[in-house]
Amino acid sequence: MYPDVKLHIAGAWGAGSGGETLPVLNPATGETIGQCAVATQDDLDRALEAAARGFAQWRRVSAFDRAKVLRKAADLLRERADDIARIMTIEQGKPLAEARVETMAAADVTDWFAEEGKRAYGRVIPPRGDGVLQFVVREPVGPVACFTPWNFPINQAVRKIAAALCTGNPVILKGPEDTPASCAELVRAYLDAGVPGDCLALVYGDPATISSYLIPHPVIRKISFTGSTVVGKQLAALAGQHMKRATMELGGHAPAIVFGDADVEKAVAVLGANKFRNAGQVCVAPTRFLVHDSVFDRFVAGFTDLAANLKVGDGLDPDTKMGPLIHGRRLEAMESLVADASAQGATLRTGGKRIGNRGNFFEPTVLTDLPLTARIMNEEPFGPVAAIQRFSDEEDAYVEANRLPYGLAAYAYTRSSERATRVSNRVESGMVSINHHGIALPETPFGGVKESGYGSEGGTEALDGYLATKFVTQANF
Repeated sequence: MYPDVKLHIAGAWGAGSGGETLPVLNPATGETIGQCAVATQDDLDRALEAAARGFAQWRRVSAFDRAKVLRKAADLLRERADDIARIMTIEQGKPLAEARVETMAAADVTDWFAEEGKRAYGRVIPPRGDGVLQFVVREPVGPVACFTPWNFPINQAVRKIAAALCTGNPVILKGPEDTPASCAELVRAYLDAGVPGDCLALVYGDPATISSYLIPHPVIRKISFTGSTVVGKQLAALAGQHMKRATMELGGHAPAIVFGDADVEKAVAVLGANKFRNAGQVCVAPTRFLVHDSVFDRFVAGFTDLAANLKVGDGLDPDTKMGPLIHGRRLEAMESLVADASAQGATLRTGGKRIGNRGNFFEPTVLTDLPLTARIMNEEPFGPVAAIQRFSDEEDAYVEANRLPYGLAAYAYTRSSERATRVSNRVESGMVSINHHGIALPETPFGGVKESGYGSEGGTEALDGYLATKFVTQANF
């Protein structure tokens, strides 16, 4: 059964003080499956007071002992993975196998940060004179406000929670109201593993209300946000007004360049799987496919065949390969993008329509011959629609790849090591994956450039935003 989701504040799970709740819908059926508690300002104040207490406590726990707690949380996530995955599929829609992979990946992320937190070293700087000691200490920055989306309700939250806690910082997590229960199970695993109740709060409610209250509050020292570029700019501006550190993982519009010497079948298989994963509701999903003239027809035929034969259905069905979109607004967005592209002369190769009238199912869709004025060539679709364009000159591919103000992820396929080097140098993106899908591992940086944000949520770089650098110089009497 799907649980009614509570807030977690100061070591206790409970309803919001105002008694308000929001309905949670199953996107495969449209039915209400539960309720999510809504936090009031009084609840946020209690969470802030707890975070201040928790910071005084948790920062004094050694990194070695903090790591033990996180490793236990990882073990609990693995033990509970089947139950958590089922909850995620019911509320988010993705196939059960994808939900389980996400839960198991959260355990890996937790394990990795547990170990990396023990290695947040300082350094000694050689002095200019005798009797002087100069050293650098890295200290926890303070309570962190984290804002996470619905598309990966565990994966996005765990990167923030694990990085903050392993470095000694308490967290107030504003979870996703569309998918609250799986996020709550992540928090529960951490608390059951021994994270003090004052050090990890979970709240839900109106995003604008919560962010506008938490970000300026003097208790909060850092924010981490994953979401759209439009909202991210607003939150970054608010953080800047109050001199708060910020990590921003924002929207993307990933180019995928398939050169004439590429392994076309491999490119179709890998790019296709990642285009339609989570019904395309992935910030790093390949979106603009730029395919060389010499292999264009082969690629389009293979990609269209893959899309047309993808099994779409309820994520609980073991045969399902793509589930529903999260809500009706995403359906409307897909219909609008396809209609706009078609009106401007694009060729619809397959898909383009809603499936049935129950749930939020949309056909895997392939468009070709799009003008650059088509909205989908400029706006992140965040859905199962692929836009495939041809190119003849390599330079043209780089120009198009860099045309938009986004720079989160990019992909390329080529057998030439020389060309692969040019791709890595020429494409403006925080992450570039060549001949495979190799991003979003715990040990690698995860973040963008330009309007896709700044800061990292993976690799050793992820710790930087959660640690303050203190220089100490001491002379002997």
